[in-house]
Amino acid sequence: MPGREHELNEKQTRAKYTLEFKQEAVRQVKAGRAASAVAATLGMPKASLTNWVRDDAKGQLAGKPEGKVMQAMTPEQAEIARLRAQVARLTTERDIAKNGHRGVAPALCAETPGCLH
Repeated sequence: MPGREHELNEKQTRAKYTLEFKQEAVRQVKAGRAASAVAATLGMPKASLTNWVRDDAKGQLAGKPEGKVMQAMTPEQAEIARLRAQVARLTTERDIAKNGHRGVAPALCAETPGCLH
């Protein structure tokens, strides 16, 4: 297949994420950030993030998949993930403050007298 960097017979390892990492990623999506933007910022697949959001809505995010044991990330990986999440959150907060409510709630602008957006 074009674009594939691994041989088909190579064993690929799956990334392991801590519950705290998953919860922070889901929190960002629930706060209004696009799942694709959160996933890109955290360096992870969007599909995994959308699965976590769906599991969280069902109350199953904290549960471990049957037959699989979750392994914790190294402290360095956890710190990098936490810092990426913090940068993403602060960037979003900065953009909201910089742009006002434009793009966040366009319907409010139409209802607000004197809105120039």
